[in-house]
Amino acid sequence: MKRFLIVVDMQKDFVDGALGTSEAQQIVPAVVEKIRTFDGEIIVTYDTHEQNYMTTREGRFLPVPHCIRDTEGWQLNTEVAAALAERAYTVVEKPTFGAVTLPEVVQQLAGEEEFTVELIGLCTDICVVSNALLLKAAFPETDMTVDAACCAGVTPESHQAALTTMSFCQIVIENN
Repeated sequence: MKRFLIVVDMQKDFVDGALGTSEAQQIVPAVVEKIRTFDGEIIVTYDTHEQNYMTTREGRFLPVPHCIRDTEGWQLNTEVAAALAERAYTVVEKPTFGAVTLPEVVQQLAGEEEFTVELIGLCTDICVVSNALLLKAAFPETDMTVDAACCAGVTPESHQAALTTMSFCQIVIENN
């Protein structure tokens, strides 16, 4: 059985940049340890916006330029990048919260094998929950987990609300 770890948007702008939080900074060591010890394949999502971000729908609702392609804020957190440098991984760029191509990428990597999925990263209440629900909808019989100790939300309250939502959708929440 294949195992997939989805590392969601552990980019500088979400950790300690334009949209960073102390909670996001606090999970970095746990994320690094998870990457280093995970026994399976890793997929890393990048929130990826272009220079026209402020004219997009998301830019109008969240008027904070972030994760603009090829900027410092778009890059992975340096500690996360160092851990990933020790591993092979697949990158999935996404222009908004959920990576609609993520289920297809997982299916291609899994081939005919059964698989499990674990998600970690930022932000629990936006991108983690969006990608978890996309994957759950695509693979309703697949075991999926979210490691709460390796996630942070915009606020602690919204982090907890997203974990509750995912648990209602039969995604197992670990370390909550």
